[in-house]
Order: sequence, then structure tokens, then C-alpha cells
Amino acid sequence: MRRGVLFFAAVPVVATAAVFFLAPADSDEPVPGPPAATAGSAREEAKDRAEREREQDDAVIAGLPAGLSAPDKKELAQRLVASADNSTLDWRGLYGSIEDLGDGQGYTAGIAGFCTGTHDLLTLVERYTDDHPGNGLARYLPALREVDGTDSHEGLDPGFTDAWRAEAEVPAFRKAQEEERDRVYFEPSVRLAKLDGLSTLGQFVYYDAIIFHGPDTEEDGFYGLREQAMRQAETPAEGGDEKTYLNAFLDVRREALRNSRDGDTTRVDTAQRRFVEAGNLELATPLEWQVYGDTYQVP
Repeated sequence: MRRGVLFFAAVPVVATAAVFFLAPADSDEPVPGPPAATAGSAREEAKDRAEREREQDDAVIAGLPAGLSAPDKKELAQRLVASADNSTLDWRGLYGSIEDLGDGQGYTAGIAGFCTGTHDLLTLVERYTDDHPGNGLARYLPALREVDGTDSHEGLDPGFTDAWRAEAEVPAFRKAQEEERDRVYFEPSVRLAKLDGLSTLGQFVYYDAIIFHGPDTEEDGFYGLREQAMRQAETPAEGGDEKTYLNAFLDVRREALRNSRDGDTTRVDTAQRRFVEAGNLELATPLEWQVYGDTYQVP
């Protein structure tokens, strides 16, 4: 599903002044860098600043409507994503799904399309095993670490797919999938959308993009797409018009979809774009959309 996954914490870059003592050109003496104490102080300053900024962001978000985080809207978001990724509204039927889509990312599995080639499936199984040692997937951890970042099945075939489907019957693993989906995809994208001043629809636009493209800073990753859109239009938080900004984001994303494996852009053209054009910024139901030529409705 996604081209690549990059996990990182957003920490502001702090520029610090450093004094370098230059040796004469004909000297063999090494040029000392900044004192360790100065470097350590800079790291602590950056950490403190990041914590303060996060606290400020938390205060802003606490005063905003629930938006896509409201239970009914979050449920709708999962159904919308499932329609585009799996041609179904029954996202809960996807816990045990697993197949190689031939997209260079190995096996794609579960409710968020976790991939053996993009680190998120490995992280899911590692965190699940920490809480539930001896589960049916734990024995595949060495192989999952070896194939991470590749499309290889080495060490996984022939038993991994059956083991995944069996473990997906365990309520604890279903819960683990939901928690990892929220931790890596839902919560970061919705949080950022709220800080950008976006409505419930805008929050979904971000969420669908991070699910498909992954939390990557490169040009065709979610954060890269956002940066490109922000160069074309201001976010509402910057004083811009939301529909103008969302159309700019969807334009950028449509181009990324055109360059993806199947080149299909319907999740933008006949779903999200139509919601924007209709002015349905709160994703109010009833809702109707099309993906891959199929029509879906939520009453």
C-alpha cells in the first residue's frame, strides 16, 4: 500500500553558536569541535523547547471540537479507507487479511495495511510480543527483522500467512492492530490537521494520505505532500481558505497517486474531491462516493 514508512519525532531544530579553533594551515594538530558540554546543552535546550511546543499544541487541540476523533466520525473514516484499499465498508473484516500485492513492500496485512517491507508490521509484532510473549507470530520476529525494508518472504513462507490469520482471531491482537493504527497513522495525522486549522473533512484527507503514502518526509510521503501543498496555498491556521488549501493538497496527492503502482486516482477524484466541492467539511452523513467504479453509501 504505502511506498515507505518513516517513524520520527518532530523536534524543532535549534541553531546554536559554536566556537571552532582553527589550527594553522601547516599544522598537523586536529581541529577541535564544540565542547561536549555545549553540545549536551544544545540537545537539552532542543528537548525542552520541543516539550514546551508540544504542551502548547496540546492546549490548542484541547480547546477544539473532536472532529474526526469523535467515535462516529472515526468509524466513518475507517469505512472510507477500507472502501478505497479493500473494496469493502467492513473494515473489521480485515484483521486477518494478508497478501503480497506485488508492490515491492512484501506482505500487506491487517486493518491498516501493515507491510513486512515498511517497518510498521515488524513494529506491530514486536510491541504485541512485548505484551503477549509466546504468541503465534513471535517466532517470525527474526525473519521479519531480516526482510524489513525489502519485498522478500525469506523465513516467512510457508507459515507466516496462516499464523497471521490465526492470530487475527485473538481479541488482543485485534486490539494491538487498532492501537498501532492509531499510534502511527490516525493520531499524528489528525493532530497535525487540527493544528493546521482543518475541519473534520480535512482531518480525513490527511489520515487517508498518511495511510496510503506512509509517514515519510520524502516528496511522495505524507509529510512531503503536505509541504508541497503548503507552498501552493495557506492553511486555515495561516489565514488561508480551507477549500483552497484542500484542493491544493488533493492536487499534489493526485499527482503522487498517478505515479503510484496502479495509477488510480479515484479515492481523490470521486470521493474526497466531491466532498470538498459539496462543502461537506464536517463529513456529514448520508454520504455517497465512488472508488474504482464502485459506489458506496453510508446512511
